Amino acid sequence: TGPLKDMDFHIPEEGGVRFVYQFTLEPPAVSFRASGEKDGIIDIGPRTGILYLNGSLDWENKTMHRLQVESLDEEGNVVNGPYSVTIYVEDINDNPPEFDQLKYTGVVRQNSRPGKPFMRVHATDRDDPTTPHAQLTYSILHHFPNPYPEMLFQINNVTGEISPSRTGSYYLDPQKQDTFTLVVTVKDMRGMTMNAFTSSADVVITVKESLWKAPSVIRIQENSTQVHPVNISQVVHSNEAGVIYDIFEKEKLPRLPFSIDQNGVIYVTEPLDREEKDTYVFYVVTKDNVGDLVDKPLQIRVIVEDINDNPPVCQQPLTVIEVQENEGVGSNIGTLFATDMDEEDTLNSRLQFRIESQAPAVPENNLFYIQQDTGVLQLITRSLNKRIASNYSLKVLVTDAVFQTTCDVLIHVIDINDEIPIFEKSDYNSVAIEENLPVGTVILEIQATDGDEPATGSSYIIYQVKEGDPNNTFVIDTDAETNRGFVKIKKALDFETAPEYNLVINATNPEPLVPGVQYNSSSLTKFKVFVTNVDEPPVFHKTVYKGEVSEDIPVNTLVMTVEAYDPEGDTFLSSYQRKYVCLHCKCQALCKAAPVLVSRMQNLSLACRVAPRSQKSKTTLVLHLRDVNDNPPRLRMDYPPFFCYPLSGGERALIEATDDDKQWYFSTFSFSLADDMNTRNNWAISKVNATHAYLSPKHANFEEKVYHVPVIINDNGKPPLEGKVNLEVNICKCSSEMSCF
Repeated sequence: TGPLKDMDFHIPEEGGVRFVYQFTLEPPAVSFRASGEKDGIIDIGPRTGILYLNGSLDWENKTMHRLQVESLDEEGNVVNGPYSVTIYVEDINDNPPEFDQLKYTGVVRQNSRPGKPFMRVHATDRDDPTTPHAQLTYSILHHFPNPYPEMLFQINNVTGEISPSRTGSYYLDPQKQDTFTLVVTVKDMRGMTMNAFTSSADVVITVKESLWKAPSVIRIQENSTQVHPVNISQVVHSNEAGVIYDIFEKEKLPRLPFSIDQNGVIYVTEPLDREEKDTYVFYVVTKDNVGDLVDKPLQIRVIVEDINDNPPVCQQPLTVIEVQENEGVGSNIGTLFATDMDEEDTLNSRLQFRIESQAPAVPENNLFYIQQDTGVLQLITRSLNKRIASNYSLKVLVTDAVFQTTCDVLIHVIDINDEIPIFEKSDYNSVAIEENLPVGTVILEIQATDGDEPATGSSYIIYQVKEGDPNNTFVIDTDAETNRGFVKIKKALDFETAPEYNLVINATNPEPLVPGVQYNSSSLTKFKVFVTNVDEPPVFHKTVYKGEVSEDIPVNTLVMTVEAYDPEGDTFLSSYQRKYVCLHCKCQALCKAAPVLVSRMQNLSLACRVAPRSQKSKTTLVLHLRDVNDNPPRLRMDYPPFFCYPLSGGERALIEATDDDKQWYFSTFSFSLADDMNTRNNWAISKVNATHAYLSPKHANFEEKVYHVPVIINDNGKPPLEGKVNLEVNICKCSSEMSCF
């Protein structure tokens, strides 16, 4: 209720008959009159002044009604007004969204890019578009068929654009399923309420085969004389229009001799050489205008086909072959090797061999034969004689289908082994040597001769001890130029073990003797070796003795037994060079701990000497000491911790614990404060890791001075030890660099 004046009203649509407002009369006015856009729905009671609706407003038909209201006196004259009264119709969600088609159809290509739309659906809502009533959201309700756990298609909930999902991009295949039906729904109210209106439509999607396929293997003949670039293949078009084609390499080459134009045509840009590279592999890609990949990269494989453009090549400038003069007819005496860089196992690289000439042609020509396709050389006759010709030179023609090359072959005729080595003496009598001569000493020189060709396997002499040396104590080296033999000591001599050797020596050739010839007594000799005794030092059973004890063992504990003997059986004395252990001077020296502080490992030199100190030997005792937890933990601080005065709260200082005992990977410390009220009221300690903790003040009400905080540290040794430290903590005024003045 109120006096007549300009007024605006906001009224939701629908709702039926209702009162809106009551205007009050001011004398001499006795009635009201309304005019304007009443549309048969809006009016005013003339005597009561009640503005009312006699029906429902409809926002979809009219969103605003403009009226003029005035008051009248008894004669019908206007007293006040007219005043403007505007009624704004407020929308309510009373219209469901509607698709512009009952059924949609679309086509998608196999392997299309995920998220790339290929069609869209569209719906409208007659409600106020400025309110959620007409704000629509799309979704896929059903998917027929759906053979995979995830949907093959997805929809943009705002635009209604439909695209393949990642799963669909991978699995869509018209050979397996070429048609899908989607039930697409649209909801108003942004789909955020249970009372939202929903409509649906069918979308029938046809899957077609991908246009994006790699061509089959491309074959290009090498050394092409065409004008380049040359069109070699057409890539099947992309599934999307307007893409950019490009090439990238699988392998990094100085240059890639291929290009592609924007129609997907691949070109070779220069002649190719198969011998340089016979296969190329690269990828063709498509990109959109922002550089993102559109299709999966296609692998392109190019094979360079061979032409016969390479001559045969002799593997060696001169092929040298040795053949014995008694080789039989048809014997394989060697092989001439040649190569061709053209493609293997093709007619372009097939080689054939033929002998062009032989020099000298004695005792006749055509002494040799070469297999046409293998290059294997054979003897045709048994007429080789080193005294007639010691060497033959052959010219061999090697050909392929186009080219030819001449290769040189030199054949050495070698003497056969028909002479045996003969010793100059059959008995070298005896030699006396001391047992302490070093290994490698020459004790005797021997000599045999061989009548075969010098500097060949037929005349070189190998000397060996045939009898009298079961332990291989001696070895015989041969001078390659003179065939002289040098008998040497190979292993240490020992008078007590072997005072005498009766040696039988034989002489042989590395090359086998020809049939009918055998080694005999002329190739044997003998001599005796007498070993003389030398006073030797005592010998320890081991070169190094190792032991392990705890560092806290009692004095006089037995830690090691060291044994030695004298080769001559003499008695000996023992001694020691450090005072960490004491030894009983017996043949078995007993090592016991002496009252001396030692580290965790000591190297001790022990000595045994034969009375009266004529010979002595040494050995080493390595004594490992196991650590014992005998050191309490302590703090390791480069400087005392401090806090800047006045404290603001939240400060803390890192402290570190250490221990002089050996630290293991599982060593850990625990931290606590002394159990007194003052300490626990003012300070707190919290563990960070196995070796560190934070010390922090519990409040900010500290004076500017040095405090002593009792910190207790425990280790986890066996037995565990505890250390107590009065940690100095400085509460001080700080500089701008946050350090104490």
